[in-house]
Amino acid sequence: MTSHTPTGASRHYVLAAGGTGGHLIPAFALAAELHARGHHVALITDERGAAIPGKPDFLTAHVLPAGRFGKNPLGWPAGISAVLEGRAMALRLFEAFAPSAIVGFGGYPALPALLAATAAKLPSIVHEQNAVLGRVNRLLAGRVDAIATSYDKVDRLKPKHAHKVRLTGNPVRAEVLALRDKDFPAFTDESLLRILVTGGSQGARVLSEVVPDGLAMLPPALRQRLQVTQQCRAEDLETVRARYANHDIPAELGTYFEDMHERLADAHLFIGRAGASTIAELTAVGRPAILVPLPIATDDHQAVNTREMVKAGGARMIRQDAFQPKELAKQIQAMAMNPASLANAAHCAFNCGRPDAANDLADLVESMSGIDLMDVIRIGEGAHRAAQATTRPHAATRKAAKDAVNHGSDA
Repeated sequence: MTSHTPTGASRHYVLAAGGTGGHLIPAFALAAELHARGHHVALITDERGAAIPGKPDFLTAHVLPAGRFGKNPLGWPAGISAVLEGRAMALRLFEAFAPSAIVGFGGYPALPALLAATAAKLPSIVHEQNAVLGRVNRLLAGRVDAIATSYDKVDRLKPKHAHKVRLTGNPVRAEVLALRDKDFPAFTDESLLRILVTGGSQGARVLSEVVPDGLAMLPPALRQRLQVTQQCRAEDLETVRARYANHDIPAELGTYFEDMHERLADAHLFIGRAGASTIAELTAVGRPAILVPLPIATDDHQAVNTREMVKAGGARMIRQDAFQPKELAKQIQAMAMNPASLANAAHCAFNCGRPDAANDLADLVESMSGIDLMDVIRIGEGAHRAAQATTRPHAATRKAAKDAVNHGSDA
């Protein structure tokens, strides 16, 4: 893993991200890297994002109106109005903060900031965490200078924008990245099999319903060696605890684990959803997984996120409609009955990791303001543009905001 010392050229950068962990975790990681290089960084997000845990102390959050475009056309005028208001506020921030570049991480809160960057003729980048280009990033693809991706292949990316693509990977938290230098936990025919189970607020229930019964169906020689840590919804805790007790399987349950990175370090196998940050952390550390994509994820992006890791042999994917106890037991048995198979899957997951993502993304960001770029990133012509204070007519921004309606109801 490479790291860079401060360049001596202190600059200002603005990061813009939706208010979910999937958008903000990589934004925080980039902010930390830019800060370490001696730059000043500000964040544009929504109220959820400003309150989310993990924000670095040095990072000032600015809450801007973003607007959302749902399926009901009656709500579109309000969404467009909010985007325009957010754009105006972002322009005032840019005038005061004088950023050298704007970086968007997807989600509707990034839209006003990136539209303002276009209006002010500031260099701009979007970072896509998923293997499918998100709706806001699709809307902005033609306007930005570069599109940083987390996967070598990204669906819904138009060929005419391919020259803007830079493969950087998806930055992860520093405490997770530090685990990459540690060996996969020893696993033998006699040792414990430590399983980590997590799911987001929308996904934990199906895991709570299926995983305990699936683990109970494993052969006795494997079932008797289980040690489970599982994140559950508060309302499901007692039910899940009773299921594990009935199966005589040791399990530690909780609604939230502050030391999740330590639990990931100890885990031999992960079972859970396939969000972008989850995949990035599993591959950064090298942990085999059984992934159950959230079926209502926009553009089925969680299923597409699993493509690289599954192809490499580091994970198995089970669609939710097929995620039944018997199928789960079958897949666990295939991975864990032979210790060498599990270790090999861990190695395959490790090889999918992109541990230099934060560094490479920071290199790309710096290149937009005239600082030399590392050879690992390709830069297209016209990427280095000087920041100017001029603005464009509101009509162009109004049209872009209306175009968001045609890209669907979620970012």
